[in-house]
Amino acid sequence: MSQMLALVIIIFILFIGDFVAVRTKAWVPSIFICAILFLLGYWTFFPTEIVAEAGIPSVVATALMYLLIVNMGTLLSLEELKRQWKTVLIALSGILGAIALLLSIGTLLFGIETVIVAIPPLVGGLVSALIMSEGAAEAGLMSLSVFAVVVYVMQGFLGYPLTSIMLKKEGERLLKLNRSGQLARKETASTVEQPQKTGITFFEKIPEKYNTNYFKFFKLAFVGYLAYLVSTVLEPVVSISPYVLCLVLGVLATHVGFLERNLLEKASGFGFAMLGLMLYILDGLKNATPDMMMDILFILIGCILLGVAGMYIFSLLAGIFLKFSKEMSFAVALTALYGFPADYIITNEVIESLTDDEEEKEVLTSHMLPPMLVGGFVTVTIVSVVLAGVLVGFL
Repeated sequence: MSQMLALVIIIFILFIGDFVAVRTKAWVPSIFICAILFLLGYWTFFPTEIVAEAGIPSVVATALMYLLIVNMGTLLSLEELKRQWKTVLIALSGILGAIALLLSIGTLLFGIETVIVAIPPLVGGLVSALIMSEGAAEAGLMSLSVFAVVVYVMQGFLGYPLTSIMLKKEGERLLKLNRSGQLARKETASTVEQPQKTGITFFEKIPEKYNTNYFKFFKLAFVGYLAYLVSTVLEPVVSISPYVLCLVLGVLATHVGFLERNLLEKASGFGFAMLGLMLYILDGLKNATPDMMMDILFILIGCILLGVAGMYIFSLLAGIFLKFSKEMSFAVALTALYGFPADYIITNEVIESLTDDEEEKEVLTSHMLPPMLVGGFVTVTIVSVVLAGVLVGFL
């Protein structure tokens, strides 16, 4: 198969996934459709190395992952996290609940290695799934390498409808309060858009004409290299994943003004970086035989159900303590299953379905959207990457 034909086929599969997700309003996740089509391809006519043949070998995907995780750090608004401290605690409690049930009941049922591989992709996104898939493959655990990908692919199927149900109940409760005059509109704040002033203006003095896309890529790559360098220096003392350090240094570099917010998007590279990572993680399915998929099906369902049950129990307890409604608490915890932009899309779709009045929509948005954005950011962007970086060392 020629390189361009391979590229056309795999990108077309990604498009089909997006098309189905749009038509079903995200009730059918795009990653699920893509995974099914890739599996069918590998079981029929795909070359085993179709992704590499198309021009996305593992070394390219690794470079893109460094850039993406540093970019994640640029999205962190410390001020918004301070304002939403209750949301942060509830999101963390949900993750803690998932970990608690999986490490206890899950270990007894499925074994410790399976649980270690399952936790990060279950409470995170693409990057954490990729870290665990690579780690399992390097440890010679090929079935668990596939398992990490499948967990990431399937988790949204439970997360999307549950979140929608919780948000609809919360929205109906808020509408009743609003119509009785007991609810005021809050100021909305986006975790991914709000600027953060640090008082450090050195980098702001660089003329805009020199702030080219290549310079933006250079800054991202430089911070990624620093993360790799620090990781290798610390290796004799303590093993810290360079991906975790990418996130930490991305936050710090943004705080001092070296990096701009969402820099990869501004450099017109975010779409291609996500394309590369999506293809690379789907490439992990090349080792998934039909027999292997049947073998992990029971484990997959069990791990997802245990994780979600843990999220519900712990987020409910945290919500009671922090005086959050149980519906909103569980919805915030569930953002761990998908993160941004699904949290934004689901919240807005629920609000649109509840009322046609623009003022009521604004009130609902001001109360429901910020917690959902912060929840998804904390779980998927921060905690899951850290967890993956830590847990992969135990394989």
